[in-house]
Formats: sequence, C-alpha cells, structure tokens
Amino acid sequence: MVVVFFKSLITFFLVLIVVRLMGKRQLGEMQPFELVITFIIAEVACIPMNDPYIPFYYGIVPIITLAVLHLVLSVLARKSIFARKVISGHSVIAIDKNGINYQNLKKMNMNVNDLIEAVRSSGYVDFADIEYAIFETNGKVCVVEKASDPTEVKPAYLPLGLLIDGKFDGDNLKLAGITEPELKKVYLKNGIKSPKDVLYTDVRQDGTLYVSPKYAACFTQKISIQGGENW
Repeated sequence: MVVVFFKSLITFFLVLIVVRLMGKRQLGEMQPFELVITFIIAEVACIPMNDPYIPFYYGIVPIITLAVLHLVLSVLARKSIFARKVISGHSVIAIDKNGINYQNLKKMNMNVNDLIEAVRSSGYVDFADIEYAIFETNGKVCVVEKASDPTEVKPAYLPLGLLIDGKFDGDNLKLAGITEPELKKVYLKNGIKSPKDVLYTDVRQDGTLYVSPKYAACFTQKISIQGGENW
C-alpha cells in the first residue's frame, strides 16, 4: 500500500510538470499533437500505479519520452512553417465573402449542421451577419462580423498572415501578390534589418500592412497589393 501511495505521488508530480511544460492551455485549445500526447500520458501514467507488479519505470520512461517529443515538435513548429502545417494543420475558412465554402467543409469532414452549431456557439445565429468564419487548428471557430453599414463603418477585412516568427508564408505572399523583397524594403524603411527580427506581419484587402517586431513597437502602413480580391 505504501509503495502504491508513493508511486502515485511521484507520477502525479511528474505528469503535472510535463503538462505545465506544455503550456497554459485548456483542453479545447490544444493543437492536435498536444492532445494526442496528453491522452497517451494519461494512459501510460496509470499503468504502474494500478499494477504493483509492473516496474515503475514502465510509466516514467514513456512520460519523459513524450515530454521530450512535445518539446521537439514545438520547436519544429516554431522554426518551420512547413513543419507547422504538417504537425498542426492550418486554419480553414468555412464562410467567406461568397457564403458557405462547400469544398472547405468537405475537407474538414463537416456538414452544415456542424457549422451552424459552431457558429451559434460563437454567438451568431444568422449567416447573413457573418463576413468570414475560420476554423482554427485547435478546432475553435473565429467569426468576422459584417459591417452593419459599409458606408459609415470600416468594412470587415480578413488579415492574411505573411510572416510568422521570422518565416515568410509563400502561399499567402502569392495570394496577396506581394514578394519577399517588397516586404524587406518595408522593414528596412522602419529600421528593421532582418525578417528574423519580426514576430508577425499580415495584410488586409485594402492594403493595410500590420507589422509587429520582436524588439520594437508595432506599426501599420498602406502598401500596394495585387491580390486583394483573392481572399
């Protein structure tokens, strides 16, 4: 009994440390690989606790291995846009300026009822009030509401990420009709020597560019884009 007590105590604190290292997220905010690792950790942690004849390290070793795996995958996702898309997937637009995007619903294996429930959970009951609905990689839906009066209120725009963690997103650059050299010129004019010194950059359909450097204040400015009608 005493052995089981101490095994349970040690396992609890080990799992607690691993979960804290994974970051302060609720279960519904985890990326797919984080959710898988969490489920496996919960399973393997119970094995040595429930059976006194199973060596304690049968539970400890897998937990530590999964913690290291999570760290490696997190670093890969941060350093590489391609790795991030492979590991976590990418956001999917379910509703755009043309209405419900049927092809994207099929990609997510969703039907219209699923979409209705997700949108209602975000506080919207009328599709006519929605400009964009985007499903994030953690399964949550983000809704961009239509302007009530386009003549008086700023139209609803969907920011398109061009650079994240110092890495250019080639697909989005092509979609917006912007090249890497053009963005680098913008950075240089604002005292940023390298894209690696930029944490995040996006652009809107009206050409408004938002830049958030790592070590300076964020700023916005207008630029010329060629593909504002593409998203």
